[in-house]
Amino acid sequence: MPGPASALKGALLGAVTAGFAAPAFAAGTLAGTNITTVATATYDIPGSGAASVTSNSVTLRVDELLDVSVARTSPGDVITFPGATGQLLSFTISNAGNGSERLALAARDAIGGDQFDPSVNAIVLDSNGNGAYDAGVDTLYVAGSNDPQLAPDSSLAVFVLSSMPVASLNGQRGQIDLTAVAVTGSGAPGTSFAGQGQGGVNAVVGATGADGVASGFYAVANIALSFVKSATVADPFGGATSVPGGTITYTVTATVNGSGSLLNVRVADPIPAGSTYVPGSITLEGAALSDANDGDAGAFTGTGISVALGTLATGATRAITFKVQID
Repeated sequence: MPGPASALKGALLGAVTAGFAAPAFAAGTLAGTNITTVATATYDIPGSGAASVTSNSVTLRVDELLDVSVARTSPGDVITFPGATGQLLSFTISNAGNGSERLALAARDAIGGDQFDPSVNAIVLDSNGNGAYDAGVDTLYVAGSNDPQLAPDSSLAVFVLSSMPVASLNGQRGQIDLTAVAVTGSGAPGTSFAGQGQGGVNAVVGATGADGVASGFYAVANIALSFVKSATVADPFGGATSVPGGTITYTVTATVNGSGSLLNVRVADPIPAGSTYVPGSITLEGAALSDANDGDAGAFTGTGISVALGTLATGATRAITFKVQID
């Protein structure tokens, strides 16, 4: 297991720059597509020249292939502390089939082989598609109510929020598994569901069994950084709708838990696609920071913001804000 400092750095960077694992998609003809063929024969008639004749046409509709995968978005354990709540694991679910498919999700927290059982608080869907967890913006998943529907060869980020038992100890690891299953059906490869595919074709289970699972781990440390990001929106009309011209204010709050101090804490947050940074909008604990890489703690890098927090002792909390405008 990596040391607390290196693991913390990896967890911190993963929390603010979550990316996507590259799923292996099945490039194939879309479900419901008609494949039509006609044969032609040519021949010569003695004394009359060449002639031809065509066969009847044969049309087949492509069945839907059910293939699902789940991947952990970023490697490494999420560093946490006893009694922590809202601890984030990031995953990517993918529809590798050839038809639009709804996926049922579940998170398992009681898994043998780890050293403690985290408690799942919520599964959250990446509703704005930016690949990062946005509290108050992304959508709470309710099984059977808003199962995500994915187009062929598409993916969605999914976040699992969990709480750690108070009795967990330094160095212990706890596992969470996220599963995704095609609502149409799953099972052994080749299993067919008559008429249940897109457009009324048959749905056939592919090589993945039409279900997928990936594991993520929490690791308890004597000292850890709790890291939370939220967003508020102000539109040009005095409301809070996310329309072009609206302004998003992001707040990133870092809190040290456990015992001791963390050294050289630095926060990096990229400007999301579809938006533009508002110059001069970085603040730390309510105090304005300059955009230049100068004597204060903040800077705008051209692609994101960076704030150096230095050494933080147990119980310290630092709040950073910055603004972007929706393009």
